[in-house]
Amino acid sequence: MFDVLFDQASDGQRYLDWLLSGLGWTVALAFFGWWIAFAIGVLIGVGRTVENRLVALLARLYVEIFRNIPVLVQMFLWYFVLPEILPTAAGGWLKQLPPPWGSFLPALACLSLYTASRVAEQVRAGIEALPKGQAEATRALGLSSIQAYRLVILPQALRLIVPSLTSEVMAIYKNTSVALTIGLLELTAQARQVSEETFQTFAAFGAATLAYLTLALAAYGLMTLIDRRFHIPGPTQRSRPQFGRLRTAKEA
Repeated sequence: MFDVLFDQASDGQRYLDWLLSGLGWTVALAFFGWWIAFAIGVLIGVGRTVENRLVALLARLYVEIFRNIPVLVQMFLWYFVLPEILPTAAGGWLKQLPPPWGSFLPALACLSLYTASRVAEQVRAGIEALPKGQAEATRALGLSSIQAYRLVILPQALRLIVPSLTSEVMAIYKNTSVALTIGLLELTAQARQVSEETFQTFAAFGAATLAYLTLALAAYGLMTLIDRRFHIPGPTQRSRPQFGRLRTAKEA
C-alpha cells in the first residue's frame, strides 16, 4: 500500500522524502510554537489572577480575543493583513522573506498566540484551585507578589495542570495543519501534493495519519512522565480497619 512512497517524484526525490520534509516543518512549528505559547500563557494566566484590575482586564481581553477567533481566520490575518498594516519597510521585509520562512513565521506567531490564550486559562484555573491559605501564608512571610507567584503559587499550579496541558501539547501538533492554507509545506500539505501527483490518496494521507498519531502518542507519553515526576501527592489512602471474628457468648 505504501510502496508508492518509495517511487521517484517529479523533482528526483522520493515521495517519502516529501513527507519527511513536511514532518520536519510540522515538528519545528509545533515545538517552537509550544514553548512561546507556554511562556506567554503563563504570564497571561498570572495576569488574570492578580489584584490589579487593569492588568487582569488586559489579560482577560487577550484571552477572549485570541481564544474566540477561529485559528484559520487568525492564520489569514497574520499572513495577509499584518504586512499591510505594518510600516512599509517592515511589511515589505515580511513579504520578501524567502520560502518557507515567509509562511513559517506568520504560522508560528498565529499558533503561539492562539495556544497561549488556551494555556492562560489552564494556568488561571490551576492558580484558583490552590487553597487561599497559600497566598495568605506568603503575605504572612513578607513575600512580595512576584516572589509569592514565583516561589509558591505558580510552581504548585503548574504541577496541578500538567494533565490538562497534555491536551494543548497534542492540539498544537494537529493545528499545524492549518498552515497549509498560507503555503507552508508541512505534513498535510506534502501529503496532499503526493496525493495529487500519484492519485494514491489513501497511501499519502494514511502515512500522514500514522505520523500525526506517532507525534500525539509521543507527546502524551512525555507529558505522562512529567506528570508522574512532578505530581503533587494526595493524602494516603487509609487502610481499612481489620476486624477480628466475632466471638460468641460461649467463646467469651
